[in-house]
Amino acid sequence: MSASMVRATVRAVGKRKILATRAALTLTPAAVNKIRTLLHNKPEYIGMKVGVRTRGCNGLTYTLDYAKEKEKADEEVLQDGVRVFIEKKAQLTLLGTEMDFVESKLSSEFVFNNPNIKGTCGCGESFNI
Repeated sequence: MSASMVRATVRAVGKRKILATRAALTLTPAAVNKIRTLLHNKPEYIGMKVGVRTRGCNGLTYTLDYAKEKEKADEEVLQDGVRVFIEKKAQLTLLGTEMDFVESKLSSEFVFNNPNIKGTCGCGESFNI
């Protein structure tokens, strides 16, 4: 599966108090399992990288890609043996976010449950902070 086939959706969640945690991003067990599956038999990759870029009707969208190495400014999240790297540009937008993986009969995608989002587009692919 190529990185371009991995989908991600953004959901604004109600304001919740941000508690000090060890990681800027938390992963659900479903997300951990999916990342582990995506990286299986790909020894050249050490984890997944989450970034952000300008796109869509609401301004920003998350990107997901395979990571061969940790860049100097990347924030590393290590959870249950899975490594996720957060690009510097995306670090503040992800603070307090939960990354989930959801499957239905019609789609399967990573979902970012983000308390920092002020608005999303109708399809849920772009957001603003």
